[in-house]
Amino acid sequence: MKDSKKVLQTREKEHERGIERSRAARVFTPAVDIVEQKDYVVLLADMPGVDENTVSVTLDKDLLTIYGSVEPEIHEGHRPVISEYEIGDYERSFTISNGIDRNKIIASVKDGLLRLTLPRAATAGTRKIPVTGNA
Repeated sequence: MKDSKKVLQTREKEHERGIERSRAARVFTPAVDIVEQKDYVVLLADMPGVDENTVSVTLDKDLLTIYGSVEPEIHEGHRPVISEYEIGDYERSFTISNGIDRNKIIASVKDGLLRLTLPRAATAGTRKIPVTGNA
């Protein structure tokens, strides 16, 4: 009973964030590399078979979601006898902190490698505030 309650709560949270999918396809979690630089963070996601027309990147509040769909390649007049790898979609989500400037995120994809550049937000530095005698 206790375990079924946990699963139900998880599904409700997934539904709230819009993760529910209507497409019947296997979904893989893409492998990613995250590299930190001084002014930005780069996220590289390995998504073989996707291009700029079949990948989407969404940011909803603090949840960054990448999604890519891949259609199996079927050659006319042929049928597969052996298939050594599976075809499916890719999806992965990340929580973004306030340290990222959400309006300046850049995404590009080439040869199935999705590159997201996440610029760091300008930090409010210490400054001296002048005080006048007029109240």
